[in-house]
Amino acid sequence: MTAPDRSSAAARLRPRRSCLAVPGSNPRFLEKAQGLPADQVFLDLEDACAPLAKEDARHSIVKALNEGDWTGKTRVVRVNDWTTHWTYRDVITVVEGAGPNLDCIMLPKVQDAQQVIALDLLLTQIEKTMGFEVGRIGIEAQIENAKGLVNVDEIAGASPRLETIVFGPADFMASINMKSLVVGEQPPGYPADAYHYILMRILMAARTHDLQAIDGPYLQIRNVDGFREVAGRAAALGYDGKWVLHPGQVEAANEVFSPSQEDYDHAELILDAYDHCTSAAGGMKGSAMLGDEMIDEASRKMALVIAGKGRAAGMTRTSTFQPPEA
Repeated sequence: MTAPDRSSAAARLRPRRSCLAVPGSNPRFLEKAQGLPADQVFLDLEDACAPLAKEDARHSIVKALNEGDWTGKTRVVRVNDWTTHWTYRDVITVVEGAGPNLDCIMLPKVQDAQQVIALDLLLTQIEKTMGFEVGRIGIEAQIENAKGLVNVDEIAGASPRLETIVFGPADFMASINMKSLVVGEQPPGYPADAYHYILMRILMAARTHDLQAIDGPYLQIRNVDGFREVAGRAAALGYDGKWVLHPGQVEAANEVFSPSQEDYDHAELILDAYDHCTSAAGGMKGSAMLGDEMIDEASRKMALVIAGKGRAAGMTRTSTFQPPEA
């Protein structure tokens, strides 16, 4: 009963520069989040909700999804992980109650592919029972410990519903006994980037299966400069976005994970120039010069990435391609 293929680029590659965490048990935050310029909002039933508040939070989330204005945002709910007794009821209550107004379910602390497959199966059963479109609701898998990282390739290929792989740094740091209490910062005594292997491992698994890769939170919410530095590290590697925990981090994330205007314009020019040089009018050449730069098929592939990010961010180009005179 696995879901049908969900390979649509529109589904898998939604903008996720800023992924705002919102406690599902806080009606004020649920209301405020609707007006913030975050690409994605995830309403949290896991760590942000105390155990005694989880049941009421499910219903608050359903109400917010059905009655709120989430225009322009990817709507996600983070349920509790499969080792708890809350998971199945989280999924059933939220999806049955607000399935048509929900884009993805985020599953935390994923340790193996079977946990993703189980969620896929449960979602499919609910969709069929309720008469919803089968397979429309995506899955985000959060990697939060050593076992999950070791199995991340298998996890990334576990379901056609998967849209993103998310790094959860706090639990991960605890799981490997990292010597630091500041989530996202480098541990003292290590002269290099302690997160490089982890981030690249997740990124390779995600890209192998055409998924997005999202970096986790930076807990010093008033240190925007620190947030920018950590976010910049992930963006430089090729990550698509990062969690934000405070409105002050949203703008920084949107900026860091968008190309600069200069890079966006240049990428669009490369695409135009390559299209021209390979056309009959351009001489059907495999490469050409754009100013002092030689461009070819590899250039086009790199430019597609930057142009795609710029378009997703709603950027407008400020330059126009002029074909060279014959």
